[in-house]
Amino acid sequence: MHPSEPNYIWQEAGNNFGVLNDNDPYKNPGGTNQNTTLHLSALLEQAGLSWKSYQEDIDLAKNANGLLTNTVLPRNQWTVPLSSFSGTSTDYTNPYNGSNQYNFACKHDGHLFFTDTNGGNDPTPANPLASKYAPLQQLKEDLAHNKVASYSLITPDQFNDSHTALTNGFDYHGVHYTGDQSAVAQGDNFLATIIPEIMRSDAYKDDGAIVIWWDESEGTNANDFSHTLEEIVISPLAKGNAYESLVNYTHSSDLKSWEELFGVYAPGHVFLGDANSPGTNDFSDLFKKGALTSKGWREWTNKHE
Repeated sequence: MHPSEPNYIWQEAGNNFGVLNDNDPYKNPGGTNQNTTLHLSALLEQAGLSWKSYQEDIDLAKNANGLLTNTVLPRNQWTVPLSSFSGTSTDYTNPYNGSNQYNFACKHDGHLFFTDTNGGNDPTPANPLASKYAPLQQLKEDLAHNKVASYSLITPDQFNDSHTALTNGFDYHGVHYTGDQSAVAQGDNFLATIIPEIMRSDAYKDDGAIVIWWDESEGTNANDFSHTLEEIVISPLAKGNAYESLVNYTHSSDLKSWEELFGVYAPGHVFLGDANSPGTNDFSDLFKKGALTSKGWREWTNKHE
């Protein structure tokens, strides 16, 4: 669907609840903040399984002009990022693309649009859910100490997710790119850096899974099945060898798969939203037989948290 935000809400609940905009939480027009507990992270919480959101550019100190720096705030100063922001600061250098630009967007984190996972309309460190939202820098530390959550959402800023080109373009493998090609090169560079870091971790090696997920295709009339999105699964339990599945998938397939993996369901032991629709395929074809089951998952959780 277009624009981005409905897809991230769908990623959590199998439903966009009628939201068809990119508004920040609690902003008008209304409809962007949901009071339901029927979404993935809420079900994980109820089952005693952890979740965490790593967002690039959040929880960084600001200079005297109110612009970002590279200093990560102490944990007790972290907040729930309820407002999008962007800018350029000479006191900030992005560790992936080397620029002084930053651009955080709420629309790329579905957790922020549910009251029980955003902690209410409180952007201060007093928000009870603040510890659930970590700066991306924290991921490396959590991987090193084997403290990652059962389910983690990792979101680069809009310069590192292939969304927006840097003002001066980007040099990648000896070639200078501008425009859309720059945006794609920036995203590829980000993945080429962070994916190996995750794959070196004990959490990944112990039957973890990385899913590289895109929210929408290009074009104004792309809300149909003639437009497809790439999705890449990397895991010791994946079939591997560049296996290409020919099964039809939607964003509901992701949700159905994670519900099966974690053993969490809506009342009546059904899948959430459209994940429960007939014909919604899970990711079984991408994994080795039996991988998408909750058997043994709690033992993994007890070992890593």
